[in-house]
Amino acid sequence: MQPLLEVKDLRVHYHIPQGPVRAVEDVSFSLDPGERLGLMGESGSGKSTAALSLMRLIKPPGRIESGEVLLDGLDIMSLPPERMQQVRLAQIALISQGAMNSLNPVMRVRDQVIDGMRSHGIRESRRGWQDRVRALLGRVGLAPGVADSYPHELSGGMKQRVCIAIAISLEPRVIIADEPTSALDVVVQRRGMETLRQVQEDIGAAVILIGHDMGLMAQFVDRVAVMYASRLVEEGSARDIFHQPQHPYTQLLVASLPSLEKKGEFQGAPGSPPSLLDLPSGCVFHPRCPYVMERCTHEVPPAFQADGRHWAACFLLESGSAPS
Repeated sequence: MQPLLEVKDLRVHYHIPQGPVRAVEDVSFSLDPGERLGLMGESGSGKSTAALSLMRLIKPPGRIESGEVLLDGLDIMSLPPERMQQVRLAQIALISQGAMNSLNPVMRVRDQVIDGMRSHGIRESRRGWQDRVRALLGRVGLAPGVADSYPHELSGGMKQRVCIAIAISLEPRVIIADEPTSALDVVVQRRGMETLRQVQEDIGAAVILIGHDMGLMAQFVDRVAVMYASRLVEEGSARDIFHQPQHPYTQLLVASLPSLEKKGEFQGAPGSPPSLLDLPSGCVFHPRCPYVMERCTHEVPPAFQADGRHWAACFLLESGSAPS
């Protein structure tokens, strides 16, 4: 199957007086049509920067240093700004982090839903716009009357659904959801993700879900890519990642999940993530790794295949001695 989206060697730096903050380093992955991919990692690992890079929404002092992003074979990194503006929403859409706060507080929901479609050249009569907005709100489980509301009149879950409605208004091929359930309670989170799953299947889109909630990832995505300190360190099916993690960092993440079968103290990774302003040489995880070897301190590990599409950037896989 030909990938719908291919990201190749993406690098994004934030240039500040102290030096470049390397937020994304040599990140590569692909997304198949209709697939749900989870990009998972600790806060500050570069996940949201990667998402904004795919939309070309990085603002100074940030800069996309290099890399390709191929959407249906088209390198959107090389498009002029005017052409990229037409690609956004129509072919690749973003549900931004803190979706419930991303709506304009002084515009009615109807006008915010219409705004993106109108900017892409769609023209309708007043009745035509009413029908379009009603249909979009219905798709995400909202009553037609929500169109007349201002954001402050809606609950967090309703605002989240409005953001989903805007994201699917032009039926894009790819939807990027950057922690779309943050600040929502677990019941509303579940309903919101079910709504996203339903509309994704309805329009045949692929989804990149970005976050650090491993429970949410396990329930929603088909495949998981694990990010640590600006780099991808492991990628595989959701089942492989949660049941047979290969990278020591992923293993420590999974081990920190509560379990009904096992009792005892939660075990996390020792130490703290490094500063993206001063990343360690070699493997970025080596200062915290319980299995660190001498070569890890100065060599960057490549991706070693574990099984099929499951890989991890760890020298332990090369020697066949990956911890279990």
